[in-house]
Amino acid sequence: MRHMRAHPILHEKQTFGSGIVEIVVWQVASPVPPAEHRFKYRLVYVVDGLRVVGYDNERGKGDHKHIDGVERPYEFTDAATLLADFWEDVKRAKR
Repeated sequence: MRHMRAHPILHEKQTFGSGIVEIVVWQVASPVPPAEHRFKYRLVYVVDGLRVVGYDNERGKGDHKHIDGVERPYEFTDAATLLADFWEDVKRAKR
């Protein structure tokens, strides 16, 4: 298997409420199956060492999100919408 070249687009880590948010987004040379887009990402909101909200895509599993321990499919449209959807879930979880 050939190593795919990934170009970092965004990497930030910050405190939010009583937790920490980390956002990492790369652009890859070709899609990570079964996704059809050229982004690889990992977005997470952690409170007291536990993942409260997480969005990621991995080979064979595709785009999905984790909310309070429950994994659900996520329909990726573009990077801006991904970030907006993630922050909406984080703000909802913080309430």
